[in-house]
Amino acid sequence: MNEELEKLFQKMLDPEESEAYFFADKLGKKADEQAKDRLIQLVADDDWEKAYLACRALSKTPWNEEALDAIFKAIQDRKNKLHQGAFVQILEEFDLSQRFVDIFRIYLFGNFKASNLAKDYLDQIEFEISPRTIRKAEKHWNHYLHNPEDEGSLEIKKSEVEPMLLEMKELFS
Repeated sequence: MNEELEKLFQKMLDPEESEAYFFADKLGKKADEQAKDRLIQLVADDDWEKAYLACRALSKTPWNEEALDAIFKAIQDRKNKLHQGAFVQILEEFDLSQRFVDIFRIYLFGNFKASNLAKDYLDQIEFEISPRTIRKAEKHWNHYLHNPEDEGSLEIKKSEVEPMLLEMKELFS
């Protein structure tokens, strides 16, 4: 890896660095294939702050799908449950139009902040929807119905999800 990128990694990952976001953004804009691979590995780091900075850097790269695969994996990882909201928030920097099911899953199973952010994305983003997308969403919905994390939110989610799924199905009938 070239020296400039290595220095940016060091600055971004330095816990004493007050400008870590600046270095993450700069790194993302200059990242090559090797830097991208290293950033994707960092997304899975046990230190959620390093993982978040890697996500931020990736948001500035052209590798949208690869980055999103890693970020959604981090969001679903139990070790990140307390920081899920931060990872979901960084998603606003990406093109999510192909990721309805991933966002829908976060809405259903995410912590409070993550779920609310996902709901905003569901309301605001124009997703690419196919019959397969609907089937996958229904599968997650049925799983949620049989395993709600808290009974109180079940009725609220029912009132939001069922009309959404119905509307999507009508697109293909």
